[in-house]
Amino acid sequence: MLWRPDGVARRVGVDDAASAPLVIRAVGARELLHAGLLLFGPRRAVWTRVAGDAMDVAVLGHAWSRRSGERRSRLAVATAAALGIAAVDGYAAVRTARSQHGSGRPGPLRLQASVTVNRTPEEVHAFWRDLGNLPSFMGHLKSVSERSDGTSHWVAKGPAGTSVSWDAEITGEEVGRRLAWKSLEGADVHNSGTVHFSPAPGDRGTEVKVVLHYDVPGGPLGRAAAKLLGEEPEQQVRDDLRRFKQVMETGEVVRSDGLPHGAEARKQLVQRSARALRKGRR
Repeated sequence: MLWRPDGVARRVGVDDAASAPLVIRAVGARELLHAGLLLFGPRRAVWTRVAGDAMDVAVLGHAWSRRSGERRSRLAVATAAALGIAAVDGYAAVRTARSQHGSGRPGPLRLQASVTVNRTPEEVHAFWRDLGNLPSFMGHLKSVSERSDGTSHWVAKGPAGTSVSWDAEITGEEVGRRLAWKSLEGADVHNSGTVHFSPAPGDRGTEVKVVLHYDVPGGPLGRAAAKLLGEEPEQQVRDDLRRFKQVMETGEVVRSDGLPHGAEARKQLVQRSARALRKGRR
């Protein structure tokens, strides 16, 4: 492709375009870069191949719409071949991702947040360790049920009103100091997390620090869509810890008169609009 772009252009059916040799050379250079990444880069570099395939299909589709006759037939064959390669690369990328998760590696997204709670580390740890309490302050969780073998089953809200589920196990625990868990193989959402508990300065209770690793359902596109709906992962964790503090200190999640459904952005649409004060009130 780099040395004989004219020949490639004829076979593909774009030899009538002055820009074809330049585009073909650029694609060839990109493929060499992909080869280097696959040989010497991280395993997730296989996704760069998928992105490149998508670009190739888009370019061929644009060229196909502007040609007719024999050139269009050659372009159709080239486009079909590109789609087949894209399917193979996509399958390889998914298999690679699953194999990484199967080896116990956390998901690619790392989240961290903290909050100070006016309770002792032992009290805070005990509440969190009873996993059935988690849905009371984690807005995305529907239920968490513990089993006799030490594992637990989690059900969470997924995109567009769907549900996702997974099994998890506790991987580390120090009473009043730390609690860690991870999802088991076959999870809809691969994840792991650690909660750290430490005395807050000035005898002000407990500092709770949460570190999470997990995959966003739908990948980068799912994360972008969630952000538009006010459900970005970082925002979710901050909202969860705010509610956790309220539950631990007051026994319930506090709602203000102006925000009866809470402060999550995705719920603002159903909350009442602002009203002017009555005459004489300030």
